[in-house]
Amino acid sequence: MDKKAKLHPRNQHADGYDFARLVADLPELDAFTTLNPVGQTTISFQDAEAVRMLNRALLKTHYGIAYWDIPANYLCPPIPGRVDYIHYLADLLAESNNRQTPRGPEVKALDIGTGASLVYPLIGQSEYGWHFTGVDIDAGAIKSAQRICQLNELAITIRRQNLPENVFRGVIEPRDVFHVTMCNPPFHASREEASKGTQRKWQNLGKGRSKALNFGGQDAELWCPGGEVKFIARMIEQSAEFAGQCLWFTSLVSKKDNLQPLIRALKKASVADYRVVEMAQGQKISRFIAWTFIRKNQRSSFFNGGRK
Repeated sequence: MDKKAKLHPRNQHADGYDFARLVADLPELDAFTTLNPVGQTTISFQDAEAVRMLNRALLKTHYGIAYWDIPANYLCPPIPGRVDYIHYLADLLAESNNRQTPRGPEVKALDIGTGASLVYPLIGQSEYGWHFTGVDIDAGAIKSAQRICQLNELAITIRRQNLPENVFRGVIEPRDVFHVTMCNPPFHASREEASKGTQRKWQNLGKGRSKALNFGGQDAELWCPGGEVKFIARMIEQSAEFAGQCLWFTSLVSKKDNLQPLIRALKKASVADYRVVEMAQGQKISRFIAWTFIRKNQRSSFFNGGRK
């Protein structure tokens, strides 16, 4: 992919932030704005409160979210990249929907590790009208997500995963059918590794040493034993149990080097098909891996109220 590749064509943030519009919709953002060296309005992305206020403005202006907030020290996600994941999932689903971008609550999406921010369901419901089920193991994240739903009167299903070793078990119910699952997995293998990553991030920002994270984050959001390879491999293994209940399973993969062991796991699981989809924001390249157990000639049935 070209290093200058842009965000997805349908991404509302492809041309940057319209701070005049954002401040007009959320005047509180104005106190956090500043001018960069070329005189353009911006914020300090090293300031967690400024990032949180920017997110609040973006969600209000572009996605109609009147109330949004997260508890202190929870992950505060940068919105544009999260939006890209949703749009590329829509493209993936369109392949099985007569090349038409699927819209409406009949399309069911499952967000594993939805977090306190509930960011993927908020964006996906606004952009495409999909019905989301958000799952998390953290009680604080669940409480925050439920509050966002209640105060915005959103029809998003929130489920608690009570067993951390499970991904799909216990949250996909027998009658559930999902068109797509998504996940932004914890990518560090230990608390120590996450801490070292934090220190590198802060030093690169010229901040020296700090115990705080740039965008916050609880342990479960940042690390798990074995890191993202083990987490996604467990996801792949468990997904086979729900092969007929979901069209596409997907997960972000933070490191390109992690793709090969995951592809081996997919082949071992005898999936019908898999994809690696690259996404770009400026010079930063991210990606997600997608797999399905449904044969190509059976996939359209998911858009006609059926399953495998």
